[in-house]
Amino acid sequence: MAGKLEFELVSPERLLMSKAVEMVVVPGADGNFGVLKGHAPLTSTVRIGTIDVYDDRPTISERIFVAGGFAEVTPERCTVLAETAIAVSEMTAAAVAQEVKDLEEDLADAKDEAIKAKVAAALEIAKAKQAALAA
Repeated sequence: MAGKLEFELVSPERLLMSKAVEMVVVPGADGNFGVLKGHAPLTSTVRIGTIDVYDDRPTISERIFVAGGFAEVTPERCTVLAETAIAVSEMTAAAVAQEVKDLEEDLADAKDEAIKAKVAAALEIAKAKQAALAA
């Protein structure tokens, strides 16, 4: 089972990553799952969290924040189709804090229930970004 796994991360905007890695850890709907070359076939939804990419274990080489999507695993490949994806290294604590503050104000000002639900979902994602930066 030794060897590299082909990993692809795709967002609606573009292909974010396509490379051979030793392991990835994906935030699945039922909990995080690690994928190595030779993994059993699997399909899972992806929850809000971070994908940890390992070029060489035990050190994480890249962390990518994702918010929703699907993962498909085969013995040779792991493909994640993410609704939202951004490298944690590209986020700043100040920008995310401002995003949280703005969304909290928007939520307090919202009158329509549909708008409240949409803003609350965006606020959940923004707070998860803060948690990803703190980890």
